[in-house]
Amino acid sequence: MPTNKKYIDLFAGCGGLSLGLHNAGIQGLFAIEKNSDAFETLEHNLIDKKQHFDWPAWLPIENHDINEVLENYEDNLKALRGTISIVAGGPPCQGFSMAGRRNETDLRNDLVNSYIKFVDCVQPDLIFFENVKGFTMEFKKNKEKGIAYSALVTQKLKDLGYFVKGQLVDFGEYGVPQKRTRFILVGMKNNLDNASQERVESFFTQLEENSFSFLKTKGLNKTTTLGDAISDLFRSHGTEASPDTPSFQAGIYGKKESAYQKLMRKNIKRTVADSHRYAKHFVETSNRFKIILDLSLNRRNFDLSQQIKDQYGLKKHTIIPLCSDSKSPTITTLPDDYIHYKEPRILTVREYARIQSFPDWYEFRGKYTTGGKLRVKEVPRYTQVGNAIPPLFAEQAGLILKSFF
Repeated sequence: MPTNKKYIDLFAGCGGLSLGLHNAGIQGLFAIEKNSDAFETLEHNLIDKKQHFDWPAWLPIENHDINEVLENYEDNLKALRGTISIVAGGPPCQGFSMAGRRNETDLRNDLVNSYIKFVDCVQPDLIFFENVKGFTMEFKKNKEKGIAYSALVTQKLKDLGYFVKGQLVDFGEYGVPQKRTRFILVGMKNNLDNASQERVESFFTQLEENSFSFLKTKGLNKTTTLGDAISDLFRSHGTEASPDTPSFQAGIYGKKESAYQKLMRKNIKRTVADSHRYAKHFVETSNRFKIILDLSLNRRNFDLSQQIKDQYGLKKHTIIPLCSDSKSPTITTLPDDYIHYKEPRILTVREYARIQSFPDWYEFRGKYTTGGKLRVKEVPRYTQVGNAIPPLFAEQAGLILKSFF
């Protein structure tokens, strides 16, 4: 394949996958993201700062719904055939998520078919697809009863002429300070050469074999813990007015205490981290957090027992006191699911971003959080980060895909 081909990022969110592919040296053509908040973050960092995309004139640089793009720009998409190396992305399939109630009838699940239709229009050389762990589990009400949705999607891509292979991958095995298992699928057009299938089959083996040397070049290893990731972001290091919301306090950087922190803060000159605004907890909330941290010293990274919840009148479904000496559990889009391992508070957006391996120069846009009915329409900063593909993993995947060009 010519090395000047570009990729397209679908359901791009705030840009975690695009950032990883950028760091792997793969040029983007454009990204499709429906939500304006998430797209604003991607635009600020990867379009304005990095000029990463060679955006086509026929597509406005703004947030887009993939189905509207398919409907309004079908001819433009088909004209791209032969020029696109990768169509990448992770359709948001909340109906498959293990974090909530799995619902195969969730309309958002149908976005997978939009992804497949887009692939059919553009016919890229390679496919990279990411989804939640629950995507591989069987649904009992599906008309193909007992068949995992991942198998159905795999077959549809094979029908389009791609060799494909899918596997569950724990990003924590690739230097990310978080246990986060996701379904990854790669595919390659079967008419390129006789080695196409062998390359696809080798992807996950190469991913595992190359990780140690990749992380070594960055001064990292696979065992990066939550403490390694965020111990320079304690509130006890000092505070000042938050640059973007002066009525809140934001944290001042502490001393860099790990190789991971040095990497995340590379070329950062400011004293206050972006999006490192602390929540305004009631005194009684902070006191309750202190008690919970003391009671859970021997049971960190697990949900509180029902006994403790009943004892302190806690109605919330999930409350997880974190541990500094291990990787974080999979972070969700709800920051009040977790209590900081040392300080009686929830995590900040920047701490979320560190756990997801976003470097500190990557700045987030939009509201910090929201609730109620607005959660359906808005994608605030916590949600953007919680839904992202960790750039550190995406870079490793990108380097292997690049070797297939």
